[in-house]
Amino acid sequence: MNPHHFSRRTFLRGLGVTMALPWMESVRVWGDEPGGPGAASGAPVRLGVLFSGNGFHSKEWWAKGEGKAMELGRVLSPLHDFREKMLFVRGLYHAEATKGNIHSSQTGNLLSGAPLASGGDIRSGTSFDQLLAQRYGNSTKVPSLVLGCEKSNPSVHKNYSMLYSSHISWSSPTTPTPLEVYPALAFDRLFKDEVSRGDQSVLDAVMEDASDLRRNISSSDQRKLDEYLDSVRDVEQRIGNAGKKGELQGWRPTLDKPNMLRPADGIPQDIAAHMRLMADIMVLGFQTDTTRITTLKLNNDHSSLRFPNLGVDYMIHHLLSHSDGEDWLKVNAFFVGQIAYIARKLEGIQEGERTLLDNTMLMYCSSMMTGNHNNDQLPIIVLGGGGGRIQGGRVLDYSGKPERQMCRLFLSMMDKMNVRPTQFGDALNPLDEV
Repeated sequence: MNPHHFSRRTFLRGLGVTMALPWMESVRVWGDEPGGPGAASGAPVRLGVLFSGNGFHSKEWWAKGEGKAMELGRVLSPLHDFREKMLFVRGLYHAEATKGNIHSSQTGNLLSGAPLASGGDIRSGTSFDQLLAQRYGNSTKVPSLVLGCEKSNPSVHKNYSMLYSSHISWSSPTTPTPLEVYPALAFDRLFKDEVSRGDQSVLDAVMEDASDLRRNISSSDQRKLDEYLDSVRDVEQRIGNAGKKGELQGWRPTLDKPNMLRPADGIPQDIAAHMRLMADIMVLGFQTDTTRITTLKLNNDHSSLRFPNLGVDYMIHHLLSHSDGEDWLKVNAFFVGQIAYIARKLEGIQEGERTLLDNTMLMYCSSMMTGNHNNDQLPIIVLGGGGGRIQGGRVLDYSGKPERQMCRLFLSMMDKMNVRPTQFGDALNPLDEV
């Protein structure tokens, strides 16, 4: 196994398992076509979309200033260390989402800007993450990974299907992209050749191949490989422990306790552990180039999650969103802390001259500004460098401007991945400032 024998796609293999490798200086794992989105650093651009429902505290979602001098409201305080790599975007909205004034009608088109069918029918629009997956994702094992921490709700609420409030990623106007809420199955989709239950450790299956590789790479790459394998082992072990704690988040798993060694069948009942596992799986997917597009829905709009981990267990998320108290701030900061955690992990992974965060666009948003359903402007932040094509440390304010369609932001983000439709949703032109 000599270094010059490696193809662009380099894997560790075992029985029923394929694990893509992270970027290494002594192995040409990456190598997009000339002029491609990752050509300058040898690594591709990734897109991560994170969503939390029901908006934020009405007085504490704000940012002002530039770069290191940027000041943040209390909701955004977990992102203090990433101010220079953050765009705070104000004033964008979806005209179609203002028509129903209810959770489902404001969420089902969040990533498309499309009109929504009412009366319990299902019709939205293909979301921009899935448009990218269709045009950009064929070079990876998993074209897109769609994760969630709260199950889909198939009921109808005030003339709109609750599937709209349960899904932000849509593969077609009538098909929400399947949402994976089980960390074990999400993990297996990245690394196993067939997603199924089994006792075999993914890492154990590839250790012989990893040992062969280790003998033919530099000492610095050996450390990187060891760190990566440790990360995979850590996620595997935490998945194995999933469901053992008793902090309920509004529903119960299909099993009272895991009935097999690996993977555990239950959804973690500690919501903090559940979100952290999904965040780590997202990072592993990007780190290995197993996928370049991941959508992580932290909860539903009209959510029933509870937060005993924060000492806030007297009210579900949806009802709590109609208040502006300290408990609501705690929950807001907890959600923002998830994207801060992801950003910190991405920032710690080198890909040539850049970090994985520099090669990523992380967008975090909700479908309303506050729990009072006001969505004439939407809360949006973008973290990361987009392959060196996004300058952070800025506040972009489109309030009062005539063309403030959120779909213009999507056009700008797709452009960073060299996908350039002439129109998306209600937008014809990208945002020049992004």
